Amino acid sequence: MLRFFKMNDSLFRPALEVAFQSALQYLTGLDDRPPGSAMKLHELRSRLKKLLVAESVPPEQVVRELVEDTRGGIVGSAGGRFFAWAIGGSVPAALAADWLTSAWDQNAALYACAPAAAVVEEVVGEWLKELLGLPPSSSFALVTGCQMAHATCLAAARHELLRRRGWDVERNGMAGAPQILVLASNRHGSVERAIRLLGIGEANVVDLALDETERVSPETLDSALKGVDDLPVIVILQAGDLNSGSFDRYRGMIPVAKRYSAWVHVDGAFGLWAAASARYRHLLDGVETADSWATDGHKWLNVPYDCGYAFVAWPEAHRAAMSHRAPYLVHDAEARDQIDWNPEWSRRGRGFATYAAIRQMGRFGIAALVDRCCEHARGLVEGLGRLPGVEVLWTPIINQGLVRFLDPTVGATDQDHDRYTDRIIQRVLTNERAFFMGTTWRGRRALRVSVLNWQTTQRDVAIAVQTVATCLAEDRQEHS
Repeated sequence: MLRFFKMNDSLFRPALEVAFQSALQYLTGLDDRPPGSAMKLHELRSRLKKLLVAESVPPEQVVRELVEDTRGGIVGSAGGRFFAWAIGGSVPAALAADWLTSAWDQNAALYACAPAAAVVEEVVGEWLKELLGLPPSSSFALVTGCQMAHATCLAAARHELLRRRGWDVERNGMAGAPQILVLASNRHGSVERAIRLLGIGEANVVDLALDETERVSPETLDSALKGVDDLPVIVILQAGDLNSGSFDRYRGMIPVAKRYSAWVHVDGAFGLWAAASARYRHLLDGVETADSWATDGHKWLNVPYDCGYAFVAWPEAHRAAMSHRAPYLVHDAEARDQIDWNPEWSRRGRGFATYAAIRQMGRFGIAALVDRCCEHARGLVEGLGRLPGVEVLWTPIINQGLVRFLDPTVGATDQDHDRYTDRIIQRVLTNERAFFMGTTWRGRRALRVSVLNWQTTQRDVAIAVQTVATCLAEDRQEHS
């Protein structure tokens, strides 16, 4: 049974030392290990599905067995050859700060229960607005990810749009409230989920038509807004589409939305970080005139997971949608209480990792990271495009690109090319030298390239291209 002791070194050191050595071994071995996971589901279950024990187990044994039982089931997304989805890694200072965050175990809801965490978030919020080129007067929240950043921003939008029509949604709920219409460009699934959570409903979302550049034109938006009568409207614009990395024309789009008193929200999960780069920030021209913005820290800033950022140009609406008061809570007259801006009550001090990442890299380092990832994405797509039987569907604007593999069979159809593309992607995954995933874009299957990791190098790009070349050659040899 558990016994309670006075805190001392011997209680923590054995387990922490096992964790530290295991973490170092994992991180330093990323370059040599497969970036994917070859472990089968049944194997992981057989290892991890242990009996619930009655007696306690020494903590160092628990950690050691956890490391061993998960071996082969940990995806190498922290490494430089992981190009599937939009996933970054963790720079050293952010990782170390995240460890300390767990050790300190602060409930970062109020200044009273986590003073340092509260002040760190104050500082981080100002730094982020400066890096991303957002209005200094904007309010902000550090949340679990872009999913909850959307929910936070759209809750502020819901509050403000309905307040203007005399409806208190926080008190009265959505039943009987004026219908809210959402007009969306390149809508990501996390936006859809936020709309569900807020009771707006998927049926009230209209996906706007895209042009050949994967963007919505101001004329298309104007036409859509003309037909909505006096409904409250949220317009969702894209900063870095999931597949193409495309950016909407904010300078042309946002004034159109404002003429109709619509709220403009920008989904910038990774693309908003283009603002940190002198080379790419032109893609965000005018974005600062929106009403709210959402982005992730665990993508391009390369902090550990569980980190997203919400920004709102209307602090009163933001606070009204989130804040809560209770007799037992202690509020400081001068400090910023995070509970006033966040959907979570019990929350870890995620600001520490962001603080450390920004301090480590600085403005120039973050800009260099963005530039480097974009260069590697372009090099990867162009390198793949030079291989026989590879069609480039989308050359990266920033860090996202698309290629397709063409079935060499005479008379092959589009469906054959789709199947062949999936077959080659699976072969690449089996090869275990690089990690890619597929997507469907404009009705065609494609391999999606996404580069966000601070550790990705030209060598990683060369290995990935060579891996695909090898897989194509092997496949043709087997099926010739």
